[in-house]
Amino acid sequence: MNRRRLIIPPVSLPVLLVMGVLFVIIFVFFSGVVMAAFEKLGIPPDVAYALFIFALVGSFLNIPIAEETSYEPVVRVREVRFFGIAYPVPFFDWEERRIIIAINVGGAIVPISVAVYEIFRMVYFGRWTLLFNTLLAVLIASFFSHAVARPVRGLGIAMPLFLPPLMAMFLGWLLGGSNPNAVAYISGTLGVLIGADLMNWNRIKNLGAPMVSIGGAGTFDGIFLAGIIAVLLV
Repeated sequence: MNRRRLIIPPVSLPVLLVMGVLFVIIFVFFSGVVMAAFEKLGIPPDVAYALFIFALVGSFLNIPIAEETSYEPVVRVREVRFFGIAYPVPFFDWEERRIIIAINVGGAIVPISVAVYEIFRMVYFGRWTLLFNTLLAVLIASFFSHAVARPVRGLGIAMPLFLPPLMAMFLGWLLGGSNPNAVAYISGTLGVLIGADLMNWNRIKNLGAPMVSIGGAGTFDGIFLAGIIAVLLV
């Protein structure tokens, strides 16, 4: 007797084509948004495109920078015999856990590099008032990001997506002077890095994850998006 096997693909071809077209549209739109933000910072188009590609590729790369050790209570069970009968008895014990803290290339190193480049430009051209205002904006944005960020066990540091960019946009308008885009980008990027990640360093080891990556969501991480969105809003 001949038996025919019915093979059902997990996704039909029309749906797969639609998903592919949507991916291309999103990629083109997102790349255009990022490049527009970089160009508003005075970065040439070819360099902006190279930074975007490097950010995408680098989103898959995490560089370990530290290791933390935490001790968490766990419930164990031991066997106790009484008159030959075994009884399971639970008891509390402490378990050592090692957490690797890494930094993502695309989600953290690339936007931080752009922010540092903008700061060096201010120093090189002697724009000391703008530099002071930028550092003040970073300080304010850091405390604001720390106030709205929440460590979520098993997930990481969570925060509302649009609050830090809105604060950075406001700081760019208030303190940016002749270059609000740079102030908005730097305060948005470094504010999230310092306020959400570095100021919560002691809480990272209690998140219950074997590895925590700063900027680990790549180009969709808060560090990367905060500066981009802030510049576009300005």
